[in-house]
Amino acid sequence: MPRIGVIGGSGLYEIEGIVIKEGKKITTPFGDPSDIYRIGDIAGIELAFLPRHGSPHHIPPHRINYRANIWGFKELGVERIISVSAVGGITPEMIPRTIVVLDQVIDMTKGRESTFYDADVVVHIDFTEPYCPELRDSIFSAGKKSGIDLKQTGTYIGVNGPRLETRAEIRFFSRIGADVVGMTGMPEASLARELEMCFSGVSVITNYAAGISEKKLTTTEVVETMRKSTERLKLLLKETFSLIPAERRCGCKDALKDAKM
Repeated sequence: MPRIGVIGGSGLYEIEGIVIKEGKKITTPFGDPSDIYRIGDIAGIELAFLPRHGSPHHIPPHRINYRANIWGFKELGVERIISVSAVGGITPEMIPRTIVVLDQVIDMTKGRESTFYDADVVVHIDFTEPYCPELRDSIFSAGKKSGIDLKQTGTYIGVNGPRLETRAEIRFFSRIGADVVGMTGMPEASLARELEMCFSGVSVITNYAAGISEKKLTTTEVVETMRKSTERLKLLLKETFSLIPAERRCGCKDALKDAKM
């Protein structure tokens, strides 16, 4: 069974050295995931890939079935998830084409199904550190090994979309400590924690957020910048897979301990 999962765009499973063996369609108690899971192998490590917006890209961020996506990985036996996303840069050092390994998140989404425990069982997971430190360390090591510069800290603020933000919203987000803004990071991270899975967020800054520059924000810029960053992302992921320890020693695997009322 695959022990590492990747959420991202449809091009990310075309990594040199990875052989896609099958596509797995899964139906979960929460509905259907965004697409089939691509099951691949590299140097004896099994992986599962899922394009979060479907293939081709057609599901907007507020309509993604986040619970089904994360649950599907769990059914496949995945223990760790690397989530790749495009974001807007807010703080001065967050310039386009920068790759950020996120360490904190602010959730401003609304109306999304954001927990697996919404019936009779009440669970309050500890989310002080939303991203797995062990998985983050593996990504840092992969960056050093492959010569890819990484921002090792960054606070992601998650918004609903699908519209882009206003100048005033970005100014407010900056004041409360956000470095980058995106539409898909939550509730991916918290759902993975509820299932005791390790989760890391790797974000590519594809544009300056609203009002940071005088340019109009366009999806064309986002797609083009992401395309230019794809080769670095593929190399980073390929190196990361080989550096992730077989045994988990982080606290993610025990997230439900003392969390149930």
